[in-house]
Amino acid sequence: MMRKTSVILLSAATGAALTLFVTQPRAVFMGSSARAATADTYRQLNLFGDVFERVRSDYVEKPDDTKLIESAISGMLTGLDPHSSYMDAKSFRDMQVQTRGEFGGLGIEVTMEDGLIKVVSPIDDTPASRAGIMANDIITNLDDEAVQGLTLNQAVEKMRGPVNTKIKLKIIRKGQDNPLDVTLVRDNIRVRSVRARVEQDDIGYIRITTFNEQTTEGLKREVGNLSNQIGDKLKGYIIDLRNNPGGLLEEAVTVSDSFLEKGEIVSTRGRNAEETQRRTAHAGDLTKGKPVIVLVNGGSASASEIVAGALQDHKRATIVGTRSFGKGSVQTIIPLGSGNGALRLTTARYYTPSGKSIQAKGIVPDIEVLQDVPDELKSRTDTKGEASLRGHLKNDGDEKTGSQSYVPPDAKDDKALKLAGDLLHGIKNSASAAPTPGGDNKATTDKPKAAN
Repeated sequence: MMRKTSVILLSAATGAALTLFVTQPRAVFMGSSARAATADTYRQLNLFGDVFERVRSDYVEKPDDTKLIESAISGMLTGLDPHSSYMDAKSFRDMQVQTRGEFGGLGIEVTMEDGLIKVVSPIDDTPASRAGIMANDIITNLDDEAVQGLTLNQAVEKMRGPVNTKIKLKIIRKGQDNPLDVTLVRDNIRVRSVRARVEQDDIGYIRITTFNEQTTEGLKREVGNLSNQIGDKLKGYIIDLRNNPGGLLEEAVTVSDSFLEKGEIVSTRGRNAEETQRRTAHAGDLTKGKPVIVLVNGGSASASEIVAGALQDHKRATIVGTRSFGKGSVQTIIPLGSGNGALRLTTARYYTPSGKSIQAKGIVPDIEVLQDVPDELKSRTDTKGEASLRGHLKNDGDEKTGSQSYVPPDAKDDKALKLAGDLLHGIKNSASAAPTPGGDNKATTDKPKAAN
């Protein structure tokens, strides 16, 4: 029997999928000890059946059998490690939307403020931008239903829907005396996982926020745009992976491949040696050999760590920032049939080209840069990391936990970004910027200064 599954790399906060096939069931040859273990397992399953029936018959209120079973499955999986879990049908659909990076919707980036939906920005060339939706608009009603009382996810779900269907928004806009009623027609929206800008007139800055099916395509588009904008004076690229929680294994591989001419990118190793897989680069560097700086921090996890580890091991990029999250395991999505959701099961560990597992350790940057954190935020700017998660997969040697994840909102205050610019301009080199033995293990960026 051939079962379709999906492989994902997952941080504590997010997940996405790459399709592959495995063959099940495997042939099993059991000795007497294995048969004894199997018999004991069936006795335990009988115990579960007894408890299930007792709850159904004696609980103070009549329980929902489906919820009982789903809770039991969920408990079994969450007891394995922090990233294995059961997804009901809705959660599975939501994960697939996140994976694809496109959906039927309006094209508005929103947040919740005082119980109302606030527009962060409309996405270019979407129903929202064409209708004149503006940043800081407050959405109070969706199809005449008040937003007050809904969660952000509930409001977003209502704004999404089939392409070519209509939705009416009531909007409060600063400077307008009366609310605005706007009717929009949903269209196919692509999530922008890659954004770019020109830094200091001669550096290409590229921010990758997640690894979904649109990421490599977005990277290629932005590299081309930056190359055309900057021209011959282009010094190099800054790839910002800070607070990127991960996503698709395949996208992590193809993004890494975009900067490499050859060599291994990542290997994944399961319980059995024959399950080991190695992914290698193909000839063709998207940046034509230009210098690359990769920014990471405590919020860079999973797929982000694959990219940083591959480019670091091949000495293709200088890694700047703070130690990454340390999530070095691979999850497989196993659909359970129509309406039954899916399992998200940890099936392998991944290793960088040099054979290092970053599980519960993270990627150590070539140059550590700590940001200046405002006093009121100091207690909330460190990410605990994989090693602090209960039930995490163990690694050999000393595990590391906790790393700064703060990124200043104003680029002029961003010490890691400034150092990256200095490196590309030759004002500093990796050796002079690296921590000195016995020092405070923090790269300084005091002088010389470069214009931002």
